[in-house]
Amino acid sequence: MEPMIRLDAVSKHYPARKGSAAVTALSETSLDIARGEIFGVIGRSGAGKSTLIRLINLLERPSSGRVVVGGIDLTGLDNSKLRAARRQIGMIFQHFNLLSSRTVFDNVALPLELAGLSRKDIRSKVTPLLELVGLADKAGRYPAELSGGQKQRVGIARALATEPKVLLCDEATSALDPETTRSILGLLRDINEKLSITIVVITHEMQVIKEICDRVAVIDAGAVVELASVEQVFTRPKTEVTRSLLAVVSGDELPAPLSARLTREPVSGSAVLRLRFTGDDAEAPVIARLSRSHGIDASILHGQVDAIRNASFGTLVIAVPVSGDALAAVIRYLENQNVVVEPLGYLAADLRAAS
Repeated sequence: MEPMIRLDAVSKHYPARKGSAAVTALSETSLDIARGEIFGVIGRSGAGKSTLIRLINLLERPSSGRVVVGGIDLTGLDNSKLRAARRQIGMIFQHFNLLSSRTVFDNVALPLELAGLSRKDIRSKVTPLLELVGLADKAGRYPAELSGGQKQRVGIARALATEPKVLLCDEATSALDPETTRSILGLLRDINEKLSITIVVITHEMQVIKEICDRVAVIDAGAVVELASVEQVFTRPKTEVTRSLLAVVSGDELPAPLSARLTREPVSGSAVLRLRFTGDDAEAPVIARLSRSHGIDASILHGQVDAIRNASFGTLVIAVPVSGDALAAVIRYLENQNVVVEPLGYLAADLRAAS
């Protein structure tokens, strides 16, 4: 099946300006996003993720490459046809972008007014949208009377007014508190299921990716460095950038006292390993089995168990008092138990006791 969105070797270069060098915001990037999926793009500030989302609806024109949405090559359209094609692409923003002088109803109605619909037709579309986003009782209110979460719900309803096939979310929850973020993400998931709309989520927060996305692209310095299902990225990250972004959410971030005591060189003491579990393996007594099979006592230094959708995943940091061939045997045993093993370093015997 043809993807809903295809970026074909897309690049975006900004020319040099007085006092600054030329910038490559995105370099030779190719992505296929399936119809109906919730696709995440994550990266640090300045990585190129906001440029990428603005290229999808051609708010930024690529320097090279093609952008195809719903089978239409947007990069080949003139301005008139591009405006028509953009009606199939809704967008919501971090700061809502509502008009303070218009009511909730009239903010949602704005794109329909611009499209020339009658007031009757506008009402027939806006009313069910307000019900969908849970704001049917706020139709006559103004933005100043709403909470941040309610404002974002207005933004979502407005983005859906033209019945788009794609919804772009540019840091849509960054200005919201954690509880409101969960509520908005739940709404987006509900919209995805009810309307079969393709959603692209741009964020710097792995928690957002974990909560809502099916697949995720990790972007760094204008290039996609990792692309996989959310479960794969969380349990088997391939790049240092991904591991860094995961650190707080997945339990990868070591307590500072422990991190300070780690050494890369083997010492008399224990090797420190990070273990990643997923699915049923996250609840299996792997450490007990290791102790029985190898006759060693593994110390648990740090850990966390969480869930992606309905699947458990966990991270555990342990110290094992072995090195050399014995350590290699321990790692092989754990990997045979479907555990992903990452050696982190070593703790001297006295420092391990102190931790």
